[in-house]
Amino acid sequence: MKLKIDFVYGHGDASEERVVLTVLEDCNLSSYMVCDATFTNDGMLSNKNRHTKWFHDKQVKKGERISLHTRVGVDNDQVQSGVLWHHIYWDFKSPIWNDGGDAAVLLEIAGWKTTKAR
Repeated sequence: MKLKIDFVYGHGDASEERVVLTVLEDCNLSSYMVCDATFTNDGMLSNKNRHTKWFHDKQVKKGERISLHTRVGVDNDQVQSGVLWHHIYWDFKSPIWNDGGDAAVLLEIAGWKTTKAR
């Protein structure tokens, strides 16, 4: 993978919540998705993905950082301490991350096809 999740910050407070990622190699964000998964009673990652964010078409470069904010906002780029940060907003009005019951999962999408339900 050309991205990695560093941590989930501010869980439980929609105004603070964000998933922080680092770009490991130049890539296009449209090949990646972050989802909020749960755990089973025995502590294993479940197959229940409650919220997903498929990143939009955007080229990023090695060493840049991504801050995926839960709250409503306008995507923007800012240089902070010499590092380019891509601030991307999920546009939720309430928090989605629990203390110990959630896992941030990063998916790399090699290809996809949609079919309309009939």
